[in-house]
Amino acid sequence: MRFFRLLIFIGAALISLFFISRASAPIEYISDRFRGKPEEKKEEIRKVEHLPTPNAVKGIYMTSWVSGTKDWRADMVDFIDKTEINSIVIDVKDYSGRVSFDTGDEKIKEIGSEEIRVNDLPEFIEKLHQKGIYTIARITVFQDPFYAKKYPASAVKTKSGGIWRDKKGLSYVDPSAQDFWDYIVFLSRASEKIGFDELNYDYIRFPSDGNMSDAVFSLSRDKNKADVLDSFFSYLRSRLKEGKDQISIPLSADIFGMTTNNTDDLGIGQILERIDKHFDYIAPMVYPSHYPPTFHGFKNPAEHPYEIIKFAMSRAVYRLSAPTSTPAKLRPWIQDFDLGAKYDAPMVRAQKNAIYDSGLSSWLSWDPANKYTRGAYDLE
Repeated sequence: MRFFRLLIFIGAALISLFFISRASAPIEYISDRFRGKPEEKKEEIRKVEHLPTPNAVKGIYMTSWVSGTKDWRADMVDFIDKTEINSIVIDVKDYSGRVSFDTGDEKIKEIGSEEIRVNDLPEFIEKLHQKGIYTIARITVFQDPFYAKKYPASAVKTKSGGIWRDKKGLSYVDPSAQDFWDYIVFLSRASEKIGFDELNYDYIRFPSDGNMSDAVFSLSRDKNKADVLDSFFSYLRSRLKEGKDQISIPLSADIFGMTTNNTDDLGIGQILERIDKHFDYIAPMVYPSHYPPTFHGFKNPAEHPYEIIKFAMSRAVYRLSAPTSTPAKLRPWIQDFDLGAKYDAPMVRAQKNAIYDSGLSSWLSWDPANKYTRGAYDLE
């Protein structure tokens, strides 16, 4: 009996200790058990600081693959640090149609075009900014094999109903595809949000290299090509530059080199004056190697970089000298690659001099291999 009472006493003591320990337990423990887990901290919104556009933009192009290769990109940044170059153009959507970074955008993820080639793009842009390097996001627009394959109703087609391809085997989206217009808006906003200082649009045209007699534009039909592009440009600018969610960074357009001297649309929809009103900067691709034989009287234009670019950009300056425009927004692409001729340092420098002699101060240099002729650029 005495033993039984002892057991009761010990049990009561243990129960009392249990409740005392619960009563004195930390508040966090009580919350976990009875109120659910503490509310998780909300992810901090990363504030992006954009750099102002340099008075004279002097830039080079970097592929998304190089951007994701730390040793290679570090060498290019060192090159920029030591020279007159102050800007860099980075692919965020290239000829493949794949998006090179994690956009964080649900609609883009639904489309499935992301192929993360640069997994630290925000940090990379921040490092560039710390060095005062202006960053430009290059978005290849209507040349988009990924989107054309996934959404064939929006693609340029063949007469037999298949997907049309150019000489390189690349397919295009019909420039009248308004679902695609929205996609470009989503990607533009994601690129601005991640830190880019400017949005640059390439392949903003109808296709030209391939069997055009077999190309069917089921959405554009027989619409005037320049009118179609004008509608797209208006839509893009209004969505990005107007309303409560407007972005403040500049928009720029890459255009065919011969748009500076041709007044028609070259069969691709591009007319210099009509593009001018939609963009903050215009980048004619005046690569001398891309001009046809006998152009401006030269059997091989690639061998005459100064003369070709001086003629092309002087014409562009003249055409944009009207009161409603400004030639200073012209920022031509020059070539730093071998095609039609050997492009060594003097050949690259000749192009820069032609730009300066046309009354302009900005240029972008293109080398698809991202090697660049180091002696062609002034040391800082």
